Amino acid sequence: MTYDFSKKKFTFGLWTVGNTGADPFGGDVRAKKSPADLVYLLGEVGAYGVNFHDNDLIPIDATPAETESTKSAFKKALQDTGLVVPMATTNLFFDPIFKDGAFTANDPKVRAYALQKTMNAIDLGVEMGAKLYVFWGGREGTESDATKDPVTAIKRNREGLNFLCEYVLAQGYDLRFALEAKPNEPRGNMYNAVTGNMLAFIETLDHADMVGVNPEVAHEHMAGLNFTHQVAQALEAGKLWHIDLNDQAFGRYDQDFRFGTVNLKSAFFLVKLLEDYHYSHPLHFDAHAFRTEDYDGVKEFARGCMRTYMILAEKAEQFRQDSEIQALLAEINAEDEQMSAFFGAYTSEKAAALRAHNFDRKAIAAHGLQYEKLDQLTNELLLGVR
Repeated sequence: MTYDFSKKKFTFGLWTVGNTGADPFGGDVRAKKSPADLVYLLGEVGAYGVNFHDNDLIPIDATPAETESTKSAFKKALQDTGLVVPMATTNLFFDPIFKDGAFTANDPKVRAYALQKTMNAIDLGVEMGAKLYVFWGGREGTESDATKDPVTAIKRNREGLNFLCEYVLAQGYDLRFALEAKPNEPRGNMYNAVTGNMLAFIETLDHADMVGVNPEVAHEHMAGLNFTHQVAQALEAGKLWHIDLNDQAFGRYDQDFRFGTVNLKSAFFLVKLLEDYHYSHPLHFDAHAFRTEDYDGVKEFARGCMRTYMILAEKAEQFRQDSEIQALLAEINAEDEQMSAFFGAYTSEKAAALRAHNFDRKAIAAHGLQYEKLDQLTNELLLGVR
């Protein structure tokens, strides 16, 4: 079946389709492509946009002439393809200077350089049209807790983000931030390890209204967590401003597989949540093709990410329209008028009535909830027999 990808804001990073297949055990299997060439590749497969780290676009040691030439070619590719740049970010993890972190590094020269690099990268992102800026603390953590006071690290991180929020406001940029959590890798222990940590941290910032989250499937699955629940918390808080879609076997290293490669049922419930709550921000695929692929395979990878999302969105609509499933859900979630009087805002009268009510625990506990049937119906829907 053919799908119209233009109905969704599907995006990829330069680092995703530009991944050359190298891993800790083997070198490149695909030739490196220029940023402009990768934009044309994404235009060919029908993506909405392209995102980048500063050094995905401009190498860290590029000369001014090289910088201008690369930017010019990239802008032309955007114009030729109609792709946009919704999000940008800073690479604060690859260069050796960040071996002990960036905003939380013990060396103040490293922390100052991280701020400088990020200001420059924010300028670059805004120049290319980005409205959102993501922060992933790739080296913010420790191998040994003897090396850093975690309370001091939290304060340093807060100070850095407060500074950068003020920078954006001073420049008059139309830009918001999103924080991305990860439990481990590349550091042995990462600060702000899961999305809930980030949501709590945001509330301590001077400009919390400027900052949301960018949760990633693989990062929460690495910790064995239910990603849909993490996203739900961000949605309910009004802080889900971006999302990284990929796939990951629970408990493994950061695999960054094509969306839906491993956990189709988990992917379904995630897509259903996003569709049910009308998520309208970009759907970013932070993944890469298998090491086995050439660039034709990379295109299949990119199309596959988008197709899987749209197939699962169709399945979510089918779930909503399935009369048997909906009848079960209505029965499971039926309200009891007698109980309704006990809920809502507290009053002393309501509390007194609740204390006085006689609950038949055994009868309530004996009532079957039909969750087995509902789950099986969901499986059958996903397997295509409903």
